[in-house]
Parts: sequence; structure tokens; C-alpha cells
Amino acid sequence: MSADPAAKAEEWSADAPGAADGALGEQPAERILNQDEIDSLLGFGLAEDDNDGKTGVRAIINSTLVSYERLPMLEIVFDRLVRLMTTSLRNFTSDNVEVSLDQITSVRFGDYLNSIPLPAIIAVFRAEQLDNFGLVTVDSSLIYSVVDVLLGGRRGAPATRVEGRPYTTIERMLVTRMIEVVLQDARQAFAPLTDVEFKLDRIETNPRFAAIARPPNAAIIVKLRVDMEDRGGRLELLLPYATLEPIRKMLLQQFMGEKFGRDNIWEGHLASELWATRLEVRAVLDEHMEPLKRVLDLKVGDTLMLDAPPDAPVMLKCGAVELSEGKVGRMGHSLAVRVDRPIAPATQQAVMRLGDRA
Repeated sequence: MSADPAAKAEEWSADAPGAADGALGEQPAERILNQDEIDSLLGFGLAEDDNDGKTGVRAIINSTLVSYERLPMLEIVFDRLVRLMTTSLRNFTSDNVEVSLDQITSVRFGDYLNSIPLPAIIAVFRAEQLDNFGLVTVDSSLIYSVVDVLLGGRRGAPATRVEGRPYTTIERMLVTRMIEVVLQDARQAFAPLTDVEFKLDRIETNPRFAAIARPPNAAIIVKLRVDMEDRGGRLELLLPYATLEPIRKMLLQQFMGEKFGRDNIWEGHLASELWATRLEVRAVLDEHMEPLKRVLDLKVGDTLMLDAPPDAPVMLKCGAVELSEGKVGRMGHSLAVRVDRPIAPATQQAVMRLGDRA
């Protein structure tokens, strides 16, 4: 209270917002971001479906996902699946069916379940040889189109959709038959890589009951478009990366021609080099065990007694593999072995050893 009023006024003026600007020069006022700019920064804008989360914070989060482009053979397998489905669905519906591949992307399993448009039919199938599961999702447009085609609907007329009711037993059975056809085509598409059978496990209409993996797990989603003249819809195939892990090495190979990674030039070169490979073959008359102490005490002139008679055949070996049998003789000034039987394959040798033990 006893302070000088002039000094107090000078202190207040120094604390004013414009005082610092006057002392440090003209500076722009701090700008506040609007909602659109915040959404763009975070990657949750209105067009997030088109951008696929490739910008903002969402791009940083999704950068840990494995891209399907690191598996070049996978795209070839799905292209083969499209060709097979086009033929099989034409035979199944007796109609002009065109199947096209829209997109192959990586997605988190939880995000995919939340993005399934309802109503839909979700088929859970099991990959027997890979010991894991996958999903086939059929949207409502394709469901009503398939039902309309199989039950004799007129061509050129759009399928009638009835909203607000669950799918009937007839609709579920008809779609189940179509899904079995798709799974059979998927088996043929993977056949050049590995023999895997996709077996239908169950049909669900609620995504909560179709959980086959943890929500953060990565998965491959294949979006297919099925057109039947003026009707059609979408079919999506989801395979978790855990399902593809057993055949990951096969999916990493480069596609060359229609033989799924085989290179005839390299095969011929490898075969020619194998024929020119030099091997060390040993002729073994007899083998027996001796204590280490006796071996260390061996001197010049000591005799080792063998169990084989003088006319016993010798075994020709390459490393630990038994190749053939023969008899020891002399050719000029060198010892020689006359081969008495052809070289047996490794599998046949294993069977012969089992038979001897029996």
C-alpha cells in the first residue's frame, strides 16, 4: 500500500500482454487448430477410408503392421483364386459371373471386425494343414443376389433386400454352399505352394462370435467383387498372419512364369554341378570298439584281430551313408574293390536296416 503509484503503474504495464511484444518485436498471435486440422493430424479425417490410415498419428501406429507386399507370392495366389472363382461360380449359378480383385491390404483383426457392415454372413473356416483359422465375409447385397439367382429370379432385375429381419435357413444354406465352393477354389489356388484344405467350421452373423485371433494381431484382407449382370456384391477373405506363418518361406519367393518360383536354368546348372562333385568313398572291412587306453598303447608291430574272414565282402561308405558292397582284389599294383550290388537310395537303405533289426 505504501508503494509509489507511478511505480505500480509501470509494473502493471510491463505485465501487460502487449508489453512483451513491444519489447521483443512484433510476433504473431498463437493460432488454435480447428476440428478438421486436428482430424487430419491424427489421421481420423472424413476420408479415412480412402486414405487407409496412411497419414497422421494413425500411420505411425499402423507402421508396425506387416505389409502383404513383402509376400510377393501371395498376390499371385489370389490372382489364381480370382480365375478359379470366375469359372466355379459360373457353374454354380448357371449365370454370367465376373469376379474381380479390388484390394489386398494388411489390417488389425480388431479393426476389421468393427468395420464389417451389418447385416452380413461370416464363415469361419479352418486351414487343416496350417492348424489355424480364417474368415469369409459375404455382404448383404451378394447374399440376396445369390439367393435370387439360385431360386430362379429374373435376369436384369435387382435383388430384393428385406431389411430388419435375420437371414432365413434357406438363405443361410444357399450362401453356405457358395462359401464351400470358394474354399475349394482357395485350396486349388494354394496347391502349387502347399497342400492345404480349407474346411468350413461354422456360420456366424455377429462379428463378436467370429473372433479367431486377438484384436491387435495383423491379418491379410482380400476384397473381391462378384458381379452377376446387374446384381452382385462383395466377398472378403481374411487370413491372419499366424495362419500364413508355416508357409511364409514359400510366400517370400519371387514369381517366375506359371511354375510358382521354379527356375529351369538354375535347376539344370545345379544338376550339372552335382554330377561333377567329387566324393570320398571308403571301403570298410570291419568295425569294432576298442578302449582308449589300448589305442594309446599301440606300438609298431601290434596286431588287431578282426571278426571278418578273409573272403568277407567290404562295405562302401560315403561318410555315414552305406552305398554298396564289394569284394577286395588287386588290379596291377593297387588294391581294388569289385562292386557286387547297385547303390540303394537312402529311403531303401533305411527300410533294409529296419528289416535287419526285425
